[in-house]
Amino acid sequence: MRSVNGTIHKNRRDKVLKRAKGFRGGRRRLYRTAKDAVMKSYQWAYRDRRQKKRDFRALWIQRISAGCVANGISYSRFIDGTKKANIMLNRKMLSELAIHHPETFTRIVETAKVATETVKA
Repeated sequence: MRSVNGTIHKNRRDKVLKRAKGFRGGRRRLYRTAKDAVMKSYQWAYRDRRQKKRDFRALWIQRISAGCVANGISYSRFIDGTKKANIMLNRKMLSELAIHHPETFTRIVETAKVATETVKA
């Protein structure tokens, strides 16, 4: 009796096809194209795990900037003022404050304004 690797081969194919679930057309059904699609999806997933960090930072900056404009200061002057006033909040927390607690954010903006003016004088 000869030895064949039928179960190993089938398991490998099933694993790839399982990961291709939700793809369209032959990319879901056909092993050869599904294998390529799955490999490409891993490349995009790797890239986008890093891209997500950039996207969220940009979103936080836009939200902070909108809150700053509403309080009559530019984003760059606000960030400079928070550094000079030793306000150690990151951009994620500042954006949350700008959205959900505008009165607190306004007090931080006032503190930042005072800090930038005292250094100029």
